Amino acid sequence: MKAFRYKFETAFGLAWASLRAHKLRSFLTLLGVIIGVSSVVLVGSAIEGLGNYAESTTSKAFGSESFLIAQVANFGKMTRRERAEKLRVNKEIRPEDLDYLRATTGEQMLYSPYRTRVEDIRFGDITLEGASIIGTSAILPEIREVITTDGRFFTEQEEHNKQFVCVVGTEVQAKFFGDASPVGKFITVRGYSFQIVGLQEKLGNAGGRLQDNSVYIPDSAFTRIIGPARSTSIFARPRPGSGLTLEQGLDVARLALRTRFKTRPGAVDNFDFLTPDSIRAFIDQILGLIGAVVVPVTMISLVVGGIVIMNIMLVSVTERTREIGIRKSLGARQTDILLQFLVEAVVLSSAGGMMGLGLGFVAARGLSLRSTLHCR
Repeated sequence: MKAFRYKFETAFGLAWASLRAHKLRSFLTLLGVIIGVSSVVLVGSAIEGLGNYAESTTSKAFGSESFLIAQVANFGKMTRRERAEKLRVNKEIRPEDLDYLRATTGEQMLYSPYRTRVEDIRFGDITLEGASIIGTSAILPEIREVITTDGRFFTEQEEHNKQFVCVVGTEVQAKFFGDASPVGKFITVRGYSFQIVGLQEKLGNAGGRLQDNSVYIPDSAFTRIIGPARSTSIFARPRPGSGLTLEQGLDVARLALRTRFKTRPGAVDNFDFLTPDSIRAFIDQILGLIGAVVVPVTMISLVVGGIVIMNIMLVSVTERTREIGIRKSLGARQTDILLQFLVEAVVLSSAGGMMGLGLGFVAARGLSLRSTLHCR
């Protein structure tokens, strides 16, 4: 044991002396490993951060305890054939169906209509193109995570009276008012003047769609300016205190709608629904595909770094044949020579790996701080 320890310490000392004697060559050898390890760390951190960001923004935009019922509800890509088939088979969700759900399951569930339309909105001479006009109920903040950072959400009384009030996103605020509070100001939607009563918190993007150019208005006002709904979407969740989980609440709503639409026992639902779990599964699938493609590509840089070390060690052995011959003439065995170069290669790869981890951590931390400041 002592003999092996002495051989190892001797080999380490010789390897370290050789690396110090060729500083530039050692640094260039380390560079491949440093870049490879740091790129793997950075890519892995980016994928993990992208997943966390997508889940948090989707939770804000969709809700963590709510689900969506619609004639066609999907998150992600859907072919034209799939969409056409669903439109052919599924029933339209009409306002009368919402009334039926409230009448039959309202003691256990909360429901809110959710209609959207893309329109240009104006404030004075300034126009914001492609804003999302959302007609919904005053109860929506109890169903979804709709948080106002300034002002409030519109009330049931305002919804009942069909008042032209709205809650806007931060993109609308930035376009029309800069950093000033938009509460109390008036914007124009389809020629109608709406008073802003609240500002929604910043959401960012979800599913590739900007969430901060939204204008929430009462569904009754939406019907006045757009017209009656041919088919609507419904956000729902179990009523707090009902004791129902999300899955149980979904079963309650599905059973009621199947009864309403006279769906035969054993037949598939002739309507569509979307839950947070299905959104998370889609996000995980996309991130998995990204990881399956990107991570192996970054791993190639590690392989290149290993090849660089191998080539440098080969050159080192060729250059030091005289030293090897002298050591053998003094009694060194082949295993001693092999141990010296093996330790030198391990020292190079370990040092490069640690430096790469440090560089990857610093870069990932910097990107995290930058994205946090950007979101604020």
